[in-house]
Amino acid sequence: MKKLLRSMTLIGLGLVLTTGFQSCKKDKDEDTIEDITDTKDNALAEGHDTDVENMADEAISGTMTNFRENGEYSMLSGCATITRDTTVSPKTMTIDFGSTNCLCRDGRYRRGKVLVSWTGQWRTAGSTHTITYDQYFVNDNQLLGSKTRRFDGPDGDGNFYWDVNVNGKMVPAGTADTVRWTANRRVTWIQGYSTAVRSDDVFLITGGSTGTGRTGLTWSTTITSPLRKEVGCRWIVSGVRTVSRADKPTRTIDYGNGACDNTATVSVRGGTRQITLW
Repeated sequence: MKKLLRSMTLIGLGLVLTTGFQSCKKDKDEDTIEDITDTKDNALAEGHDTDVENMADEAISGTMTNFRENGEYSMLSGCATITRDTTVSPKTMTIDFGSTNCLCRDGRYRRGKVLVSWTGQWRTAGSTHTITYDQYFVNDNQLLGSKTRRFDGPDGDGNFYWDVNVNGKMVPAGTADTVRWTANRRVTWIQGYSTAVRSDDVFLITGGSTGTGRTGLTWSTTITSPLRKEVGCRWIVSGVRTVSRADKPTRTIDYGNGACDNTATVSVRGGTRQITLW
């Protein structure tokens, strides 16, 4: 009888421990899912925001037809109209994708306008660029706000760079929520500066940002390993960014080892999840 009671006690204890472990694991998984919502929003918003810089540089350099003819990598498409006025100060440019979604060469749908104004010669040290939006959407995510860039250099390694200040907003597709962020970044042009070929351009991005997610809670990010952006790839190919929130542990976004793909990994609470980039 004592042996039977002892066996039942051990079985009961085992069930408690097993149930407790599964419950903790479930809570941990649920926390991980919850934790990466703001992380994904941040990656999405800043990814679209970074693309606009490349788009502006592409549009100011030549017409869409020219880019298609010479085989250059392009994120623009035949439904975008580029209008420039270099007789005024500051100079202005409008990239108009129309009022309905247009499939661009980078595989994303865009509509609305990107407005660019600049002083000085494009990509000349001391020139400044301001970018704003007019009903601009990417894959139905609406971008608002503004960003300014100051082109400087060369740095100690002989590379030209931009100092970028962002006051950004994004309304994620299918929601009425607003993601807000401010960012201070440096974009360093490490390859392709001396060539006339855009597809060989490579940039490293450093800096950080602070923002408010769709839940109304604030977060901050820091790039701990420079993000590598290659014009010939739609996504950031490597680098690491941390995302911190007062009520959550720090999350880490790893963009990979250089492969051109649309995935990154988010690590939090000892768990890792893969996410799909914008």
